[in-house]
Amino acid sequence: MFAIYKKELRSYFTNAIGYVYVGVFLALSAALCSYTTLQQASYSTTSYFTFMIYSFIILIPLLTMRLFSEEKKMKTEQLLLTAPVTITGMVLGKYFAAFTLFLGSVLASCVNFFPLYVLGAAQSDADPNSIKFIGVNSGQILGSLLGVILIGAAIIAVGMLISSLTENQLSAAVITIAAVASMLVLNLIVVMGEDSDGTRVISSYVVRTVLSWFSIFSRFSNFGYGMLDFSALLYYISFAGVFVYLTIRVYEKRRWS
Repeated sequence: MFAIYKKELRSYFTNAIGYVYVGVFLALSAALCSYTTLQQASYSTTSYFTFMIYSFIILIPLLTMRLFSEEKKMKTEQLLLTAPVTITGMVLGKYFAAFTLFLGSVLASCVNFFPLYVLGAAQSDADPNSIKFIGVNSGQILGSLLGVILIGAAIIAVGMLISSLTENQLSAAVITIAAVASMLVLNLIVVMGEDSDGTRVISSYVVRTVLSWFSIFSRFSNFGYGMLDFSALLYYISFAGVFVYLTIRVYEKRRWS
C-alpha cells in the first residue's frame, strides 16, 4: 500500500494537476477569507467555511478524476491488478494519496486566519477593558476545520468510486461534480422543504431520512459552532468507508472477471 501511496502522491506533481489544485485552492481560500472576514470587519468564519465546502464541488473532482480512470486510459490497470499488493492496499494507497494532498492544502490555508489574530490582538491592546470586543473564536475555527476535513474525506471517497467506473477523466470529473452538488443541495431540500403554512413538501419520514443521510452538509453545523459531534464524526468516517469499500468491490470483481 505504501508503494502505491508514494507513487500516486508523486504523480500529482509530475503533471500539472497537483500544482493547479493547490494553487486554485489557496487562492480561492484567501479570496474567500478576505471577502467574508476582513472586508466585512467580522471575526466570524461561518460564511468562509460554508463557501469553502461548496467550492469542493469543483476542487475535489480535480483530485479524484484521474485516480483510476488514468490507469485505464494508459493501459496500466492490468499492472495494478497483477501487482504484489492486495486490492484493498491499492485502493487505500490511492485514497490516502488524494486525501494527503487535500489535507495539506487545508492546513496551508490556515495562514488566512493569521490577520484575524493580529487584528484581534491590536484591538485588544488598544481597548483592553472594552466589553464589546469579541475577538477570534479559535474553537469555531478548529471545529470547522475538522468538519471541512471530514467532508473532504467523504467526497474524495465518492470521487474515487466514480473514477473507478469510467476510463475518461473528464467524464469522471463531471459525474463527480454532479454527485457532490446533489449531496450538498439535499440539505436545502430537507431543511427548507416546507410550504408557507409549515407543512413539509416531503411528507414521508423515510424519504426525509434517506435524503438526510446522503446530505453531507447537514451534520456540519455543530462543527461550525466549535462542538465535537461524535455522531457526525462517525457518520463521515462511515460514509467514506462505504464508498472506499464499494471501490474495493469493483476492483475485486474486475480482477476475477
